[in-house]
Amino acid sequence: MKKLKLLLISLILFLPINALAYSNFIIPGGETLGIEINSNGIMVIGFYQIDGQFNKGNPEIKSGDYITHINGIPVSSVDELTQEIENNVADMEVEITYTRNGKTKTSMLELIKDDNVYKTGLYVKDSITGIGTLSYIDPETKVFGALGHEIVESNTNSIVEIKSGIIFRNYITGIDKSSGGIPGSKNAKFYYNTPYGTILKNTNVGIYGLYDAALPQKDLLEVAEPDEIKIGDAYIQTVLDGEEINNYDIRIISINETSEVKNISFEITDSELLDKTGGVVQGMSGSPIIQDNKIVGAVTHVVIDNPSSGYGIFITTMLEEGEK
Repeated sequence: MKKLKLLLISLILFLPINALAYSNFIIPGGETLGIEINSNGIMVIGFYQIDGQFNKGNPEIKSGDYITHINGIPVSSVDELTQEIENNVADMEVEITYTRNGKTKTSMLELIKDDNVYKTGLYVKDSITGIGTLSYIDPETKVFGALGHEIVESNTNSIVEIKSGIIFRNYITGIDKSSGGIPGSKNAKFYYNTPYGTILKNTNVGIYGLYDAALPQKDLLEVAEPDEIKIGDAYIQTVLDGEEINNYDIRIISINETSEVKNISFEITDSELLDKTGGVVQGMSGSPIIQDNKIVGAVTHVVIDNPSSGYGIFITTMLEEGEK
């Protein structure tokens, strides 16, 4: 009996006190980031006509597929894909291996000679570059989260399967204002030679990775649980000019704990922000939402017909995803 009691005591001592891996106080973001991700395979984003026919070389291929091998040889860039096809033009076809919805498929791709040029009929790309806003950095783990939503390929509207990626310095040069039905955007200068971190995953609730640069010298903010958020005044942190982060007033008008990403509905009340941007603009996704000196969420979406309104995701959702 004594042995059993000792065993039980040991089990109790080794149970984790806090099951959450993320910190209760985190570094708020607000910085605009340059974002570059390399896809896990070469994305098929569309088709062009050969002899008046689309997708003539292989009707089985669809937009959103990822080409991974040519004749059994791995390819991870458009240059490698082109080289392997050129190595086999004499055969007038190559075997392609590709993935679709996580399943691997293999078929033949016919090479079609048109005006002494061998063509496949496929539009492809291997990387995507854009801008977004840093939401937070966990000072203990150096895990960062940004955007609050996934990166999609614009032609196929499908989430990009990521192989690798980086976040880097970004300088805002101007704003295209939002208007009813037309979302605006931040315009930026990219500094690829000043990387901040590596992207490890692209999910429906944001992009996440490790912040490799020196941590920003900012006061930590306490993390708010969803039940602490209330209807009323708050503010977002974002960059509208250069690299200067400023606070802009919003009003939280509703809270939805059942939605996956549209948890916080808000309207912009800051006249300066409305004058400069017309409302929420592209590139603002990820801007931290702060209320009562706690970080509660991050901006994710604009209401297209009313760009002065938008949605945000709970910061706890992002923190939980970042630590998985």
